Formats: sequence, C-alpha cells, structure tokens
Amino acid sequence: MTDAPFSRLLQQIAAIARDAAEAILVVYGQDFEVERKQDHSPVTAADLAAQRVITAGLAALDGVLPVISEEARAAPWAQRREWQRYWLVDPLDGTREFIKRNGEFTVNIALIENHEPVLGVVLAPVTGELYAAARGEGAWLQRSADAGWQRIGTRDLPELATVAGSRSHGGSGVALLQQLIGDDYQSLPMGSSLKFCLVARGDADVYLRRGATSEWDTAAAQSVLEEAGGAVLDLAGAPLRYNRGDSLINPEFIAVGDASIDWKARLEAADLEAS
Repeated sequence: MTDAPFSRLLQQIAAIARDAAEAILVVYGQDFEVERKQDHSPVTAADLAAQRVITAGLAALDGVLPVISEEARAAPWAQRREWQRYWLVDPLDGTREFIKRNGEFTVNIALIENHEPVLGVVLAPVTGELYAAARGEGAWLQRSADAGWQRIGTRDLPELATVAGSRSHGGSGVALLQQLIGDDYQSLPMGSSLKFCLVARGDADVYLRRGATSEWDTAAAQSVLEEAGGAVLDLAGAPLRYNRGDSLINPEFIAVGDASIDWKARLEAADLEAS
C-alpha cells in the first residue's frame, strides 16, 4: 500500500485488516460451528481468528496502545477512564450475515482519542472493499487489494432520500424518519457497518439505529463517515462519543450524509411532536 494517499499508520491498519480478512475467508470457505456468547449473540472460529490477527498486528506497531475488542474482555472502567488513546476493534462485525453467507460483514478497526474516533478502517472480506479514513486525511475506498484509492464523499440530501437499513435487526424508526426526512424515501437494506459506508460514499443518505449497539460496532465507520463529510449523532443531536463510562453500549443514533442540515433542530422538533 505504498501508493496510498494517506499516513503510514492508516496504511498499517489497512494492512492488518486485510490480514484479518484472509483469516476470516479461510473459515468462510469451510463448514463451521456457531456458538453463543453469554449475551446469546453468535460467535464463530472466524471471529476468533480475526481477533488473533488484529491483536498481533496492533501489538507490533510502534507505540503500543490498549485495545478494546468485542472478542476480548474489556478492561474495567476504573482503568479505562484514564485512557486518552486506544484501539477499538470489532474483528467480525455482522456475524449473523457471516452465518447467512451473504457477504455483508466487515472487519472494523478504529483509533479513539479523547472519546472521538480519529482513524478508522472498515473492510468487507468477501468483496475486498476497504474503507479507510483518518482525521484531516479524507475518506478513501480501495475496491480490492491491488486497486487504487478513490476518495469518497457524502451527497446533499435529495428530495427522495435513501435510507440504509439493517438486514438482521428490525427497525422501529419509521415515524421518526418520516418526521426527519419526509414520508417518501426509499430503503436500502445492508448488513454490518457497511450501512455507514453507503452513506459515506453517497449511495444512501441516512441510517437510523433504534436499539442497542456496542461501541466497537460504530467507531471505525463513524471515522469514515465523518471524514467523508457526514456525521453520526445521538438522538439529542450530539456526536456519538466513546469510553463514556462503565457500559460500552451506544445510545440510539442516526448517521447522516448531509451535515449542512441542522439535524439537532430536526431531532428536537421530532421529539416535541412525539411528546
């Protein structure tokens, strides 16, 4: 990735993500067992293989930082509250899509500084598409490992908006979406953090998530979307932040492409109307 138009660190993280994707695809091409974690979410050998690759890759970087990952026990809040800079990782986001073999799952690696995602890589192993971003360096798409880099950006909100939606999690946000963008919009279902990437590259305009997500589900893609010109906001209109307390569960949020709109005002108006 020597020809990449961004920093060496982002190139290194992109390379680690590609190594993790190779480990995932080895399992994806075989029969595999599905186990259940304590929270009843699924986990496979691919999740764990990618975790090992990413952990080893991050440990080999200059200036080793703490890591929070879905597939490893998180440090207690008493320790985490002192962290100013750390890695936030989901080795395989979209395990349900992996199990369905529909290709809509990703490797997510983010760097968090002072509660904000400042670098992110999102890689779809099946297609080979890799999204990379770092603060001040723009958002980029590489469609395969040997392809060039294409700068991506969001679009202005059109009259007929496209809403990215989840494949595996039902949404209860129709009424709120209608209040925010109008009654007429088209839906584009997609798995994992790829929903953010659709918005980042201008193929969708909004992704509303009602219900629980974890911090590792969103951080890398938030970095990509923000550098592409968009935003990820909680339903009070504030940017999504990380390592805020003992819980690693995000508030409900909306990812938007057109950041020139006063989404905070629209959310407040919708809240008033709902009450």
